[in-house]
Amino acid sequence: MRVQLTVLGSGTSSGVPILTCRCRVCSSADPRDKRTRPSILLRYNGSAVVIDTGPDFRLQALRENLTRLDAVLLTHAHADHILGLDDTRPFSYPDGKIIPIYGNLAALEGMRRVFSYAFDKNIFFASMPLVQDHLITGPLELFGLRFIPIPTWHGKLEVLGFRFGNFAYLTDYNEIPDSSMQLLHGIDVIFLDALRYTVHPTHMTVPQAVELAKRIQPRRAYLTHISHELGHAETNASLPPWIELCYDGMNLELEID
Repeated sequence: MRVQLTVLGSGTSSGVPILTCRCRVCSSADPRDKRTRPSILLRYNGSAVVIDTGPDFRLQALRENLTRLDAVLLTHAHADHILGLDDTRPFSYPDGKIIPIYGNLAALEGMRRVFSYAFDKNIFFASMPLVQDHLITGPLELFGLRFIPIPTWHGKLEVLGFRFGNFAYLTDYNEIPDSSMQLLHGIDVIFLDALRYTVHPTHMTVPQAVELAKRIQPRRAYLTHISHELGHAETNASLPPWIELCYDGMNLELEID
């Protein structure tokens, strides 16, 4: 199966540039230093699946000419990963298509709190998102592609990464349990959290991400959830040749057995 992966967003929760900041990265002319909130799009078998719908989802979808949406996978329910959920509405027009949303219990409960109007059966208006939540309890198949949830820890919050075939997408974590490391065996391409160089209580640093990549041993590793402390060009120049920062709009063609 051929899967087209597009990086919708590669930035941290504040995006890059950060409002009011005039640092060298926020002021950079390199388009790869312009980072919206983290998300990826998968197109395959005539379907489109996104992992996370952050606050920039509408603009990301316009940029990538996204004309259909068939499912959303949630890593967790922090604002930078779910606040664009309301912008799934146009994908339900004109036939009332219901968009399935998949996540663990904490993610679904958080989504229901923020978007209570979309799940309250006593409320209905024509322009509400048509979504249905589904609890992830193990591997699931969407449109012919099998997704394996990879539990990680973002501080004390369990966040899900996802593996499909020999590819994995992980974001927002500072610890991966041994049981989840086993699920990453044989990975060919992986996305890893790498916020910055300085230590953070709930995210990986660049050196930590590099060490983790060396343990997993993929063919290629891409770093995401990137802060304004990391300039694209100079950071890539310091990394091993098989590890690099991803960037908004980056496309990968994946072959999934």
